[in-house]
Amino acid sequence: MAVPVAFFALFFAYPVTAIVGRGLKAEGAWQFGRIGEVLSRPDILDVLWFTTWQALASTALTLLIALPGAYVFARFDFPGKQVLRAVVTVPFVLPTVVVGTAFLALLGRGGLLDELWGVRLDTTVWAILLAHVFFNYAVVVRTVGGLWSQLDPRQEEAARVLGAGRFAAFRRVTLPALAPAVAAAALMVFLFTFTSFGVVQILGGPAYSTLEVEIYRQTAQLLDLPTAAVLTLVQFAAVGAILAVHAATVRRRERALKLVDPAQTSRRPRGAGQWALLGGVLLTALLLILLPLGVLVERSFDGPGGYGFGYYEALQSVGAGGSSTFLVPPLEAVGNSLRYALVATLIALVIGGLAAAALTRRAGRLVRGFDALLMLPLGVSAVTVGFGFLITLDKPPLDLRTSWILVPLAQALVGVPFVVRTMLPVLRAVDDRLREAAAVLGASPLRAWREVDLPLVRRAVLVAAGFAFAVSLGEFGATVFIARPDNPTLPVAVARLLGRSGELNYGQAMALSTILMLVCAVSLLLLERIRTDRSGEF
Repeated sequence: MAVPVAFFALFFAYPVTAIVGRGLKAEGAWQFGRIGEVLSRPDILDVLWFTTWQALASTALTLLIALPGAYVFARFDFPGKQVLRAVVTVPFVLPTVVVGTAFLALLGRGGLLDELWGVRLDTTVWAILLAHVFFNYAVVVRTVGGLWSQLDPRQEEAARVLGAGRFAAFRRVTLPALAPAVAAAALMVFLFTFTSFGVVQILGGPAYSTLEVEIYRQTAQLLDLPTAAVLTLVQFAAVGAILAVHAATVRRRERALKLVDPAQTSRRPRGAGQWALLGGVLLTALLLILLPLGVLVERSFDGPGGYGFGYYEALQSVGAGGSSTFLVPPLEAVGNSLRYALVATLIALVIGGLAAAALTRRAGRLVRGFDALLMLPLGVSAVTVGFGFLITLDKPPLDLRTSWILVPLAQALVGVPFVVRTMLPVLRAVDDRLREAAAVLGASPLRAWREVDLPLVRRAVLVAAGFAFAVSLGEFGATVFIARPDNPTLPVAVARLLGRSGELNYGQAMALSTILMLVCAVSLLLLERIRTDRSGEF
């Protein structure tokens, strides 16, 4: 545990604490009265209210749309199922900047809806809600569907034989068994939407602001650190509560259920009703997932002189169209992002692998607290972490503000939780007697790990590396502060282009988003080929 704890203490706890301290300290003394002052302001109350209700609305809408898909993937066997599973998961690994850009191309000024019917939904709450459903659809489908596929259908069939109707059997038998998984998925969707940044920043306009967006505005634009510090503490407390409830629901699910092989529960649809349900899910995937991505690709080729590679060619020059957005050609952001993501993946594998190994020992409350610590970067303000890097890592021996390693370190913080969650179940499944037998035969601990553990967890390591690479590639909240102007990442480059007016900047943003989407999609398709959990659960 020593190396992961030191890593999180230095690159997570220290920057966040420093930011909060600067905001709440005056003349060397803590000014806790500022918390009440900030939280009583009408504009801050509006932000808190919008953050909460849009997260609740996004969660409810996601469950409503995604639960039928979870049932279809759990119970039906049909051609192209694995490909469709990969397609619906693509949005989850896409950077939020790409998601916002895709919906801007669909719903914004000059978008598909605007061209066809003169309807614009950007700068409205509906654009935010739909983008959140797009982003989190896979969380519900794979979390709930993964468990649903392992529930023994004979239990519900027995209730039907005893006289229960179809709905009554589902309500009394299946729903209680699924409830912990549904609750866990809902909590994760709520967490992701509660801390939403890129989607709201691009689609919401000045009228809508979540906590994360407001922290960015107070920090980067207004330089109001006291307000940013208070909002960081509020978000930290909310995320901690969500993660605690989520952990309880996961433990309940693990204890309460006896599962069967998913192959025993999947069959081809029967009857008009089941075929209609399958068709509805396919239509939902087409309209909700494929259409925004398709429009994004189409806009990247639709130049002023007709379809072509004009926007892609413009990415190779500095200041195309009179723009001074970049010091280097925007296309260099592709190479920068790939290099940063590879280094961040390596760091995340080392830190996350050691952490997962420590968590397999089950050492009581200390380890459970350590497990919760590893999840915090998923919910604590990435904006706070990024700005904290700038004000804390500025003195020897850690004067890293001008070093390229700063970006991979911030990205690795987000990748570590995915590495831990992927490797931990596999490491816990390794029989200790195999290690003991290797030790009895004279193997050193290092050789026992190399000969026993590594062959068993190799696939999990590859899957963890894929997830860490994808999320590192798309990290935006912290990177927007620390990426240097001469070395921008892809998400930062897209945001800069969207922040400037002009058709050329808009087209280049679409082109860069398409490149980023393709890289993430290829990573995910590779994951589908090597993933260890054949049930499809996250």
